[in-house]
Amino acid sequence: MENTTPILNPSHTTLFFFFFFFYFLLCSSLFNSTLAKSTTYNVLDFGAIPDGITDSTMAFLTAWNKACASTKPVGIHVPQGHFLLGNATTFRGKCNNKAISITIHGTLVAPYDYRVIGDAGYWLTFDHVSGVAIHGGVLDGQGSSLWECKNSDTKVNCPTGATSLAFNNSDHIVVTGLKSVNSQLFHIIVMGSHNVKVHGVKLIAPGNSPNTDGIHIQFSSHVTILKPRIHTGDDCISIGPGTNNLWIEDVACGPGHGISIGSLGWYLNEPGVKNVTVRRAKFSKTQNGFRIKSWGRASNGFVNDIHFEHALMTHVQNPIVIDQNYCPFLDGCPSEASGIKISDVTYKDISGTSATQVAVKFDCSSRQPCMKIRLEDVKLSYKNQNPRASCIHAGGTALGTVQPESCL
Repeated sequence: MENTTPILNPSHTTLFFFFFFFYFLLCSSLFNSTLAKSTTYNVLDFGAIPDGITDSTMAFLTAWNKACASTKPVGIHVPQGHFLLGNATTFRGKCNNKAISITIHGTLVAPYDYRVIGDAGYWLTFDHVSGVAIHGGVLDGQGSSLWECKNSDTKVNCPTGATSLAFNNSDHIVVTGLKSVNSQLFHIIVMGSHNVKVHGVKLIAPGNSPNTDGIHIQFSSHVTILKPRIHTGDDCISIGPGTNNLWIEDVACGPGHGISIGSLGWYLNEPGVKNVTVRRAKFSKTQNGFRIKSWGRASNGFVNDIHFEHALMTHVQNPIVIDQNYCPFLDGCPSEASGIKISDVTYKDISGTSATQVAVKFDCSSRQPCMKIRLEDVKLSYKNQNPRASCIHAGGTALGTVQPESCL
């Protein structure tokens, strides 16, 4: 009987094993990718109650600790409903993975009694974390009763208040689509952190709510803020010492105190602020537009390489201002010349209306005069008239159409 078994020559054998090895690698890759898919923890499974009354702090912390201990990417799911986080809560690193995604469909509620967290500094803190992303959700700081205390004539025993959300000493952070309302103090703080992206947040508090800054950045680098919508009682965005490589774009601000670098120079040895760009901003009935402010005292700090571009001012009290004699208390402030050195600041394509006659004010330090200030295509009006500009110890250039007429 004829042997019909095929005979594989060496080349066929090599080809067979090549395809078998490729198929094995493909299957292994698919299997490993399946294993790598993230596990999702639902806070309800750890005892969270979405009634806005029962304290769910421990449930959230338990879900976080499980996620942090995992060696694989992990998701934390917060469903619809109101969840009371009734204590100052810290979500701590250093975690076993750098891919924790928190998706919030509900509302996290702070305690109504402001005294519970009023001296804690922060309500919700992420500390020493890496690769954390927060998507959606609402944070309700319930700050109204604290504001009433601060705005009262007596101000007796009013705590400072708690910032709603803070990232401390963290990196590779993403926050998208988050809404923060009625924060006791600041809405969001980025402190000592790097590679942070904040996109599409809405930060809301009344115009008379004290110290409710929208986003504060300090001692941080490579931070990007895109499309924030901020209505609050203090700076929409404030930029503290030690900030560099900051990009802010497509901002809507008002009510509020505008976008501020500072206040700076409270300490003698203070790191500077450099490489900051704010592009495409709209200010509506704000106290300030673009502001740089420093205390009148000795300091080694500086502000350098700043770009304010493409902004529209609508009835803004101080559209462009540098104030190196900053004194929010009206009395009791330092009275020395500021040591902060301000240079290479550009204002480009700034238009709109000023609510005061002095639309551009550079009140710089006699010790460290402002240098290389650049005005380019600035067109501001005041009650359909030409406003004024004021310069003290300020030098620079004006290009294109500049109204009010430059005093540099």
